[in-house]
Amino acid sequence: MSDVITAAVAALSEKMRGSDFDGSAKFIIEGEGSVVVDGSGARASDDEADVTLTADVDTFQDMMEGNLNPTSAFMSGKLSIDGDMSKAMALASTLS
Repeated sequence: MSDVITAAVAALSEKMRGSDFDGSAKFIIEGEGSVVVDGSGARASDDEADVTLTADVDTFQDMMEGNLNPTSAFMSGKLSIDGDMSKAMALASTLS
């Protein structure tokens, strides 16, 4: 597992702790791999999910550090979303 994916799992685990996000989401970090978050936490995985969010490493790191709002990333084309948009919106509020 790459250092980027290991860091992503840790960052998402922290952000999701105590959240009421109901569903599953997969983050594809271009060139690195993917992370899935659901009721059991965050893990390196390529499992199917309700919504898939794809971004490059820099965009993902900016979102995890709070320097980039996920909605702004999507609106600017830095983040692509495939699947259940309502899950993506709920997740964005958890990550912001």
